[in-house]
This record gives sequence, C-alpha cells and structure tokens, in this order.
Amino acid sequence: MREENPPRRFTPLGVIAAILIAVLVISASVTAVLFDRGAYTRLQDRENLPQAVGMSREDVLENYNALIDYNSIFFTGPLEFPTLSMSEPGRVHFEEVKAIFTVFQIALIVSIALTAICCGALLNAIIKKRKGRPRSYSFLALGGALALAIPAAVVCVMGAVGWDRFFVMFHEFFFDNDYWVFDAMTDPVILILPDHFFLDSLVRIVAAIVISAAALIVGSVFLEKTNLRKNI
Repeated sequence: MREENPPRRFTPLGVIAAILIAVLVISASVTAVLFDRGAYTRLQDRENLPQAVGMSREDVLENYNALIDYNSIFFTGPLEFPTLSMSEPGRVHFEEVKAIFTVFQIALIVSIALTAICCGALLNAIIKKRKGRPRSYSFLALGGALALAIPAAVVCVMGAVGWDRFFVMFHEFFFDNDYWVFDAMTDPVILILPDHFFLDSLVRIVAAIVISAAALIVGSVFLEKTNLRKNI
C-alpha cells in the first residue's frame, strides 16, 4: 500500500472557489427561473388566467413578456406595457425590482468567469500533485453546502411564519416603501401576477439550488472516493 498523505481539506483558493460556486449556483437559479417563460405559460393555461382577468391570452403574454424583457440587464429604456396602464409608484417599484435582478445577473456573469479561473487553478494543482497522494475535491462539496444555506434559511423562515407573512417580510426587507402593494385599478399588471405565481417561482428557485448543490456534493464524494481507490 502506498503511503497516504491526507490532502488539506480546504485551501484558501479552495474556499474562494467554493464561495464563487455558491454564488454561481444561487444567481444562476434565480436568473433561470426569472427568464423561464414556459413556466408562466403553463401556469396561465392551468389557471385559465386570461378568462379570470378578462384579457385575451395574447395580451396576457405580451404584457408579461414586456415585464420580463425589462428585467434583463441588456434592456435599456423605461418599462412600457403594451395594453396595461401603470402608476408612478408602480413604475418605481419595477425599477427597484429590476435593480435586484440586475445584481443577480451581474453576479452570474462575474461568478462564471471567476469560478472558471479558480477551479481551473485548483484542478491544475490537483493534476500536478505527486502520484500517490489523494486528491481533494472538497471545494465542490463546500460550494454546494454554502449554496444550500440560503434555501435552508428561506424554508425555515417560511415554515415558521407561513407564506403570506413571509411574502410581506420579504418586501419589507428589500424595499423601503409600500409601492409593492399594488392597486389593480391603477396597476392592472398585478392581475396577471397572482400570489401563487410568486410562490411557484420561489419553489422552483429553491429546487434548482438544492438539485445543483446536491450534484456538487455527490460529485465531490464520488471524485474523492475514485481517486482514493486509485492511490491504494
């Protein structure tokens, strides 16, 4: 049996890579759900939303797509709904929402680049390790664990206070005004964004993070066990 020198579990570069991986997983999950228009189309058909709000299917989709397009970092100009009116407080709220989504999209782009650099350096170091020394992929598991912290906290809080209270707490935390309390008379867009749409979006974000994090953790364990067997 070859002499086994246990690798350092978490090097400084490994910790940095893990943090970047966590940011990447979270920002990618939020961005993917934001731009998943198919999910809204399915919800619209399932809930028969056009009939419920007194609009045609085409009008509902056009106004929803206008909102999603506006939240892209590549969109410039003011928000304009094709067939719906909008109040000034409503416009301000959507600007604040766009600012939040912009942070996630920038975080996604930056974390992709930096994660590639850090993970490339780590993998290069792993490959160059002298033969006979186990290789550590713990940074992948740590990244997955860090990513899981956010949905775990969300689920715990929501389980404790309930969805309705959580929804209010979320808006009170991120916004310093009450512009998010829409009046359907002045901001009819709220009619095509029912409350359960936001719950569905949150569930999908949490699911995406959990699945990605679990894949990282399982992948890390698999790689380490595989390399350990090779060095015995």
